Amino acid sequence: MGKITGFKEFERKDETYKAVKERVGNYNEFTIPLSKAEITKQGSRCMDCGIPFCHSACPLGNLIPDFNEMVHKGEWKKAAYILHTTNNFPEFTGRLCPAPCEQACVLGIIDDPISIENIEKNIVERAFAEGWIIAQQPSLRTGKKIAVIGSGPAGLAAAQQLNRAGHLVAVFERDDALGGLLRYGIPNFKLEKEIIDRRIAILKEEGIEFYTNVNVGVNYSIEKLNKFDAIVLCGGATQRRSLPIEGINSKGVVQAMTFLKQQNKRNSDTKFYEEDILAANKNVIVIGGGDTGSDCVGTSNRQGATSVTNFEIMPKPPIGRSESTPWPFWPIQLKTSTSHVEGCDRNWLINTKEFIADGNGKLIALKTIQVEWIYENGQRPVLKEISGTEKIWPCDLVLLALGFTGPEATLSTQLGIEVDGRSNYKSSNYQTNVPHIFTAGDMRRGQSLIVWAISEGREAAKKVDEYLMGYSNLPSKGDGDLPPM
Repeated sequence: MGKITGFKEFERKDETYKAVKERVGNYNEFTIPLSKAEITKQGSRCMDCGIPFCHSACPLGNLIPDFNEMVHKGEWKKAAYILHTTNNFPEFTGRLCPAPCEQACVLGIIDDPISIENIEKNIVERAFAEGWIIAQQPSLRTGKKIAVIGSGPAGLAAAQQLNRAGHLVAVFERDDALGGLLRYGIPNFKLEKEIIDRRIAILKEEGIEFYTNVNVGVNYSIEKLNKFDAIVLCGGATQRRSLPIEGINSKGVVQAMTFLKQQNKRNSDTKFYEEDILAANKNVIVIGGGDTGSDCVGTSNRQGATSVTNFEIMPKPPIGRSESTPWPFWPIQLKTSTSHVEGCDRNWLINTKEFIADGNGKLIALKTIQVEWIYENGQRPVLKEISGTEKIWPCDLVLLALGFTGPEATLSTQLGIEVDGRSNYKSSNYQTNVPHIFTAGDMRRGQSLIVWAISEGREAAKKVDEYLMGYSNLPSKGDGDLPPM
């Protein structure tokens, strides 16, 4: 695909960023796009490889060589069409996906892989700018009514697909605005919220109905919900993991999502009623080395933290791909985010033992100990503390970015849905033990990626359509040929 010799002629180039001092003064996106000519060259790097492993690595099955070829040829409208056949929201994945497709790129065996994610983002932004992305209303309505619970990427994808099949779709969101973690979990400097609003406006024009401040099972009865012909639960995995140690209730120990949500609400001039949590003029410690921890680092720096320190209980990954994860697997290797670059003292193999508060219960420090992981006889690694390595870290604010244990039990209990040992909602082909109720996204598979959520929403929609109609013309991953342009 692309230019046959392009991978020999052109080097990989990525977007650059505004200077740290400039970008930490606001919450705007700060990437500096490549020129159209340079993006064309990046598309031209795509090889005519016999087996495009990028396909199988992408949870959506995106037709990557196909849209790269269109970019190479300057056929941007066709590229946008191809991209949207498998991905409802490339403007989200083009900004937020860790790009497993790039790690499986055949060119990556010998050179830098194709910059697939950035090409994807440029395609969809060009499509919006040119007015190519418009509402697609179904020609016929089935009369079947479907409730989608949750307006994150899984819920939005399921809703759009089911609406395209002609069903009447209502999306219920318990927050005051749509988007799920896209809205209130992802900082604006990674995803400006106008990007979400732009897409939702199209979904509304297509005929999908949206209801906010509706918490099903709390202020919206299960009896009302069960009047729908089918229900798709896409509420996410929102049970936050904590630390069962002394001092956990000290004032100043805060869940990361509470901290991030507050700032996103400030950015949108939306009221919240709990006490302000701000990093300004504080020594901040972020516990957890994943993407949420990185988001806390970037937000703390923008709020004017005196210092930001990051703890991770796992070993520091290698700079390059680990031998344990050879191509085309997702690699174990060190990831340094733009937020880390903005200012952060990173620490690995460290475990928090106690939060220390003053006489008024206000956090003043925490105690840690160094650890190591013992691997024996192929067994699961065992965590071992290293005696004599205890340390006291003065701090004013601790942000717990420890991930999620699973979905909440409110709906599973009231609807009689079976759950697994991790509290995920059990399903077979996305259908729960209650025949007219389906589930998708993190609520079904546990905490995962945005690209997986979109994939799950699409796949669940097809199963719902089959349940209601006896068949479905909705696409599924790996269906093969493109529909005609």
